[in-house]
Amino acid sequence: MELSELKLVTAGNLIKLRTGRGMTQAELGALLNYSDKTISKWERGEAIPDAYVLTQIAEIFGVTVDALLSPPESWAPPEPEKEERSYSVRVIIAIAVLGVWTLALSAFVALWLAHIICWQIFVVALPVSILTYLVLICVFERKKHLKYVVAAFVLSLFLMIYLLFWNANPWQIFLVAVLAEALVFLSFRVRTHPRRKDEKGA
Repeated sequence: MELSELKLVTAGNLIKLRTGRGMTQAELGALLNYSDKTISKWERGEAIPDAYVLTQIAEIFGVTVDALLSPPESWAPPEPEKEERSYSVRVIIAIAVLGVWTLALSAFVALWLAHIICWQIFVVALPVSILTYLVLICVFERKKHLKYVVAAFVLSLFLMIYLLFWNANPWQIFLVAVLAEALVFLSFRVRTHPRRKDEKGA
């Protein structure tokens, strides 16, 4: 059997076993310590797992390595996985943040009608809206720009304090804000490095 044919046979068996178990590519990848992109590459027949990984796959699905590399008597390509319907995350986040400002504006107008001008409501609404955005991107795992959002939230807190006590002119708080922003960015530079497979056995 040629290598190209072996890749396709292994890909077909892997797809059949994974979908039969109701497992996603990401879930299988997590068990093997590989990304879902690598699993997808194997299932497209662009590459083949090494001997050790084949042994792991065989153990996961309760088959032999020989069965993974052998063509089944009859195999039909599985139906593509149906994409689950999902809500528009951006719209949900936008609604939540806009809701905070709508409540702030409503409170401001209500007090205005009572002849009370309370612009401080918007000062408080700023960190609240950023905090709402921060919580939602964590919930929906949209953490690409998380450190910038956290930095903006911290800065908005200091800005709120400054504006609420503007008569006292506490400009010194911005000295603390600079250090706080530095702490935020340094905290996001702390990373854990996964151990390599050859180190695990040592």
